Parts: sequence; C-alpha cells; structure tokens
Amino acid sequence: MIVTPALAAANNGNWQTAQRWARMLRPHSRVRLAADWQAGDEDLMIALHARRSALAVAAWRAATPRRPVALVLTGTDLYRDIESDDAARRSLELADALVVLNDLGARRLPLQLRPICHVILQSCGARAPLPRSRRQLQVLMVGHLREEKDPRTYFAAAHALRARDDIRLDHVGAALDPALGDEAHSLAAGQANYRWLGPLPHEATRRRIQRADVLVHASRMEGGANVVVEAMRSGVPVLASRIDGNLGLLGGDYTGTFEVGDAAALAALLLRCRTEAGLLATLRGQLAERAPLFAPEAERARLLALVAGLLAR
Repeated sequence: MIVTPALAAANNGNWQTAQRWARMLRPHSRVRLAADWQAGDEDLMIALHARRSALAVAAWRAATPRRPVALVLTGTDLYRDIESDDAARRSLELADALVVLNDLGARRLPLQLRPICHVILQSCGARAPLPRSRRQLQVLMVGHLREEKDPRTYFAAAHALRARDDIRLDHVGAALDPALGDEAHSLAAGQANYRWLGPLPHEATRRRIQRADVLVHASRMEGGANVVVEAMRSGVPVLASRIDGNLGLLGGDYTGTFEVGDAAALAALLLRCRTEAGLLATLRGQLAERAPLFAPEAERARLLALVAGLLAR
C-alpha cells in the first residue's frame, strides 16, 4: 500500500515519487496507490508525508499492529511539521522505518530515530540536453507557486535583470497561492524577459529542462526535489538555495548556491553564468560526478532492500 496525499491531479513531487515507486515495486508485489487507507490485506504500507498521511498511518497501525509501515518524510515534514505538529510527530513514533530523500535529511530527526532512517535518493532516466540559443541565457524555474518554493526570490532576481535581453527567465508552475500568481502575471506583463508559463505536463516540463542553460531552485524547505534530479540527469546546471534539501542532493561543496531569499546573489550568479567563461561548464562537471547516484537502478535497489527488510521482520 502506497499512501500519498498528492495524486495525479496535483502533478507535484510527491505524486511523481509515489507513481515511480509503484512502477518499481509492481514487478515484485501487488501494489495499491491511494490518498488514504481504511482497510485492506496489504502486508506493508509506505506513506508519504508525516502530517498529511497521519490518519492513514494511525489507522494502519491500529488495525494491523504487526504489519510494518515505512514513512517517507517530505520537506515540510523534516523542516517544519515534525517540530510543531502533533500528528506529524505521532507518525514518526508509529513508523517501523523512516525514509529521507537527501543525504542530509537524517540529521533533522531525533537521535533515537536515526537508526531506523534510510536514505533513498530519487531518480530519473538520463537525457541529453536539447539545442539551445546562443543569443540568450535560457533560465528556468520549476515549482508550483507557494511560499515554500520561494518564487518571490526568483521574481526579484528577474526584476533585477529586466534590462538584460540576453537573459530569458521562464517559470513553470501552477499558482497554488493566488497572490503569488498575481505577482507572476504582473511581472510577466511588465518585462519581456520573464515568462510565467503556468502548469505544464511532466513530459513537457522535462523537455523545457533539457532546453535550459540553467535551472533555478530557490526553495525555503525541500525534502529532495525531483526537478533538481531531472536537471542533473539532463546535464543542466542548477542554481539552488543553500538548504539541506538541496545540498543533500548537489553536494556540500557545490559552487552554484545562494542564501535563502537572497535575490541579489541569485541575480549575480545568473549574470555570471551569462558573462563568465567556463562557469556553466564547471557546474556541469560538478553535477556530472554526482549524477550516477540518481540513476533508476540505484533508487530501485535501495527501495527493494527497504521493502525486503521490512517484510522479513
């Protein structure tokens, strides 16, 4: 049983994780994927999101006390909810295994829970970059418009670069916060080099990543973003906020980072990517060293090992 609060209509990272894991497990197991659990004869539950799946985890544990449950911790779990939300903390206590999606995630957990924590880095297939324009630096941010993704830092960096017609900044994502959607619309109306493209299907988004010169990921909290992995596996440099959820994917010594909310630093990095010979190549080289960690076979092996270990208890 895979429980995820986000199903296909959400078109977000939780859904991408859930459906990818279902595909990986189906050759070996009967898999059901749903937003909740009331009853069933499954041997194992994998639940995404400590707070939003708390009722499902509690129902499973009450009905099937001897059957294991693995809890996958999202960014809002790790970096907010487990410190302040009783339901999220209760999910931690009920789980037989905890899963984090970046190499630094475990250090946010209470010491007594770290022995049951597993790191499973998310994956995607490798793709070659697509042809790009030499006339402009093609910048892309992917993420629904909500505070956790910090689109305002991208807005402000775009505004700082408004006079640069050789830097084009595209933005993919639905306006989950209507106020942020209004800001994106206003910015796009006021300057030609920023475009808000709204929500796009996953395949269309992946192709835009392949065409980008650089991906921006400005999140304030992140468990391990699929879009960062997709950029790495497409040979596309990433400029990311300096948070554990990003550094746990990119590596602690990665060059292309900026402090959370520092739009001036992001704008300066983008300008350097356009004007400084060799910077994009340096970033690509750093990410190429880590890209094999995010191959599907690596994720599949860790996932199957987790499931086998839990079922053998």
